[in-house]
Amino acid sequence: MENSCLSPGKICEAWIETGFKKGTSPAVKLLLLGILGGLFIGLGGHGNIVANSFISSLDPGLARLAGAAVFPVGLMLVILAGAELFTGNNLMTLAVANRRISPAQLLKNWVIVYIGNFIGAVLLALLLSKTSIYGSEAIIDKAVAIASGKLGQTFLQALISGIFCNILVVLACWMQAGAKEMAGKIFAIWFPIMLFVFSGFEHSIANMFFLPLARFLGADIGWGQVWSANLIPVTIGNILGGAVFIPFIYHYVYALKDADTPTAILRIKKSITFRDTR
Repeated sequence: MENSCLSPGKICEAWIETGFKKGTSPAVKLLLLGILGGLFIGLGGHGNIVANSFISSLDPGLARLAGAAVFPVGLMLVILAGAELFTGNNLMTLAVANRRISPAQLLKNWVIVYIGNFIGAVLLALLLSKTSIYGSEAIIDKAVAIASGKLGQTFLQALISGIFCNILVVLACWMQAGAKEMAGKIFAIWFPIMLFVFSGFEHSIANMFFLPLARFLGADIGWGQVWSANLIPVTIGNILGGAVFIPFIYHYVYALKDADTPTAILRIKKSITFRDTR
């Protein structure tokens, strides 16, 4: 019977190939798909706010869970419908470590996609702020409260929260690559993303929607504050968690050939020494 999912080693191979494709994609395509990525994640953030605002008066914990349950739709749209997301693309360091793409190609992708994500998320926030959806006081208060909480952290708090957030995001991206069926991909995405939102971790692209939305709704938030108090530390944290911690461990375990490992090299040296002394 055929397995319904790939092994971790095969997932690593798939992501190295995906990293190569992303690293060699034309800039215009990356920008357009990046705009869609920011838009899709923003839609997940919008669903989070709406679900939260409807239940907050009944039970804050249940409201948080409801919002977390809706948010993963954003990443589902990115992966299954097709878009580019900076935080998911942090896994491209696998392709760099495997020498399939250069660091310059990696940075090109990250910069263009990050800019595209920002454009898409801010554009969605601006348009939604003009709709009747954000005409009620309850939903405006919830949107502003979410943004205020994100801006109330220290640099270190935001950075650490960003690390754990993107560990879960790239694990969702990693696991869905191993699923062969659409339903399997949805479940692989939903659980880690729901967990990061429910835990209150910080996602740089989602915050590109949450923070400008609160500003457009009248909150006293400056663009400098958006970057210095949140997006910069969260982005650094996202990179550490999603581009360094997870990919480098998985590359060492699943992508390096036995002859590339220090243990194998040591065995080779001992073998040579043994033969020389005979």
